[in-house]
Order: sequence, then structure tokens, then C-alpha cells
Amino acid sequence: MLKSYYKKNTIEAGCDEAGRGCLAGPVVAAAVILPADFKNELLDDSKKLTDKQRYKLREIIEKEAISYGVAYISEEKIDEINILWASILGMHESLKQLVPQPKHILVDGNRFKPYKDIPYETIVKGDGKYLSIAAASILAKTYRDDYMIKLHEEHPQYGWDSNKGYPTKKHRQAIKDTGATVHHRKSFNLLGDTQLSLSLFDE
Repeated sequence: MLKSYYKKNTIEAGCDEAGRGCLAGPVVAAAVILPADFKNELLDDSKKLTDKQRYKLREIIEKEAISYGVAYISEEKIDEINILWASILGMHESLKQLVPQPKHILVDGNRFKPYKDIPYETIVKGDGKYLSIAAASILAKTYRDDYMIKLHEEHPQYGWDSNKGYPTKKHRQAIKDTGATVHHRKSFNLLGDTQLSLSLFDE
């Protein structure tokens, strides 16, 4: 069973992101404040769950959370500031949406930039340790999946309905065959070669 909190009797938010390793689409971050007595045996790291379980949990989280926020950081911003800082920016933007604002923040991973003057703790594999981070991972993953499935309708050749923008063999072959879209991240190695060819992009 995942832990309910890191600091007792504190309004605590969990943060996570989805899409850091993708070749296309935004990085999506989420922040969630759960009630101190929140319990759910199914809730876990989103990567360990099925699609059906994740969407079922999203409904529960959105209904029962004290507050939650979801933020999208564009491909252009990722290329401008790099994926790590874009992920942290997304967490900051999702934290801004929380009412009330948290008194303590839990972050999945080992890197973060201070948000306001609120104390925080980085937790490696935190989405498998704390309920609030797991809840944030569910929201970030499902909202990003929805976004990529919608983009798939415009660009079906890349298989974004199934790979969600991750670097699968089919995705990279489609980039090689038809070039990249405005939704691809120019700063990423799209073909998996030792050198990125910027000529893949339509100007």
C-alpha cells in the first residue's frame, strides 16, 4: 500500500509528469492534493496499470481530490529550455492551479526547482511510494494520452494512438519516410541515429 503523506498534518501536493522520453507532443505535468484519509488499493504508479484502470482512477481522483492541476508544456518550449526544465516548468504550472496552495510538495524523481518558498522533497520512483504522486502520474499520463490520440487523427502515419509519441520502430520509420511534423521536438534525436537531421522539418 502506498503512503498517504510524507509530512503529517500538512497540505501536501504530489507532482509528476508524462512524456519526457517522447519524440513528439508536449510534456504534461500534474499536481494533486489528496485528503489525508484517502485510500485506494488500485492506485499505483501509472506505468503499472492498464488504460482502463488509469481512466477509472482519473475519475476517482478528480472527484475525491481536494485540488488538482494539469499543465501542458509545448514542443517549442521543450526545444527552447530542454526537457528537464520543461518538465519542472509543467509541475510549477500545475501547482499554480491548486486551491488551496500546498504547504509541502512531493516530486517524482530527483530534480526540481523551488516553487515559491514552499518546502519540497524529491522522491525517486515516488509514483510507486506515495498516493499523491501516483495520483499525479495518473492525471499526467491520461491527459497526455488523450492529447496524442487527438493528434493521431491529423497524422495517422506515426501511430500516436498506440505509441503516444514514444520512439517506437514504427514511429521512427514514419519520420524517415514522410518527415517530421510541427509536433515533433526538434532538439530530440528523431531517427535514433548519431546525428539529428534538421532537414526532417518542414520550414
